[in-house]
Amino acid sequence: MRSYQLFINGQFIDAADGRTFESTDPFTGKPVASVARAGAEDVHRAVTAARAAFDRGPWPSMPHTERSALLKKVVDVINARQQELIGLEVSDSGSTIRKAKEDISLAARSLNYFAKMAAQPLESEIDGLSKPGFSRNILTWEPIGVVAAIIPWNFPLKMAIWKLGPALAAGNTIILKPSELTPVTAMELARMVSEAGFPPGVINIVPGFGSDAGEALVRDPRVDKISFTGSTAVGRKIMSMASETLTKVTLECGGKSANIVLEDADVDLAVDGALYAIFYHQGQCCEAGSRLLLPESLHDTFVDRMAAKVRRMTIGDPNDPATDIGPLISRQQRERVMGYIESGSREGATLAVGGRIPTDKKLEHGMFVEPTIFTGVKNSMRIAQEEIFGPVLSVIPYATDDEAVSIANDSIYGLGGGVWSADRDRALSIARRLRCGTVWINEWHLISEKAPFGGYKQSGIGREFGVEGIKEYAEAKHIHVDEVGIRAKKFWYDTVVPK
Repeated sequence: MRSYQLFINGQFIDAADGRTFESTDPFTGKPVASVARAGAEDVHRAVTAARAAFDRGPWPSMPHTERSALLKKVVDVINARQQELIGLEVSDSGSTIRKAKEDISLAARSLNYFAKMAAQPLESEIDGLSKPGFSRNILTWEPIGVVAAIIPWNFPLKMAIWKLGPALAAGNTIILKPSELTPVTAMELARMVSEAGFPPGVINIVPGFGSDAGEALVRDPRVDKISFTGSTAVGRKIMSMASETLTKVTLECGGKSANIVLEDADVDLAVDGALYAIFYHQGQCCEAGSRLLLPESLHDTFVDRMAAKVRRMTIGDPNDPATDIGPLISRQQRERVMGYIESGSREGATLAVGGRIPTDKKLEHGMFVEPTIFTGVKNSMRIAQEEIFGPVLSVIPYATDDEAVSIANDSIYGLGGGVWSADRDRALSIARRLRCGTVWINEWHLISEKAPFGGYKQSGIGREFGVEGIKEYAEAKHIHVDEVGIRAKKFWYDTVVPK
């Protein structure tokens, strides 16, 4: 079993009160690692280190190319340790090995993108503010300062990179709090950062629980920016706490994404796409396609074909490349998902397939739930309105394109959406009407570090990735440079100053 300390001010140290916690394999139920548990005092030390590193350290003023080079060193280490990190991700998060391979590769690719962006100063000229020759106007983006980043458990290393990459590329210092359920690869990232030679205090990683470490981080007035990914309920609390000091926030929260299949869609493609949209990582994705909207003419055939494929899915050991469905993250999450399945049945929805905990003895220690499809779902039901974060699909019939759009938008969430159609123009027309931050046409889950990602409504505030994502970690500054030169030509002064 591995052992990890906190990473604060460039050093690995125990928690101030000596507390630790264990991270557990959701397949075997056995501990994966013993981890130092950060408390309020540890968070205070981490913020102090990050504050000093920003206010007095070299990082914010370091040449862009040097910041870029340090980030690139971490990319190289991730690539070199890829197989080890894949194994750790599987055992700590329950991710299937097929997904974990993709995650580690994409983590390196994302950080490489941010390393390249770090080398490019965000600065431009503003034209047209005054007559030519009166002034030069510069728009520059400067780092905000100290960033508090809080990440969830579903994509541990990728989420860590998605916070660290843009914050550091913009010149900020950061305190990262990984989830207490999946801290292992984030702590391995701390070791990589240490080896790469980042200045002390630039990156601090403090695994702990939200009730003490998370809240202390959010409430610290020395933090300039909070970046959170997680549930909408927690996002609301963070926004409320941040309002006390008007601390800037980026919130990437929940979703209940609608996946619309049009009657002219390629059914083979759309069936597989709909299954991928909801059952990837056991449905533990914020933008999972958890509401499937089917035209009445396709409904029965489409559901039958999906159910037949679900019955052929392999539920099992996430280390086995043949496994399609791995365990949920924890017993608590499994109980939550089963509670929603019971709720769907009580409200009158029909189980087309799944809905149970597997009885196979080989799976008895794992937190499994069968991939589940409900039909006869009304959009007002809990299973259609609330984020389940598990392998549960609600199928909702519709009659017209307008009705499909209306159902899709009838949600407090607005993170993702999808349209399946052979008619690209028709699909694009519907995509433009969906009130969500990302819409896929004949695809799902493909998120790029080059394109902004985030939600409408209660799915969040702000955007991650791309230039827009880096700007979330920066302050816009307008610099006006006078080119008039002499008082006699500054006639606007005459409105106030006597001649």
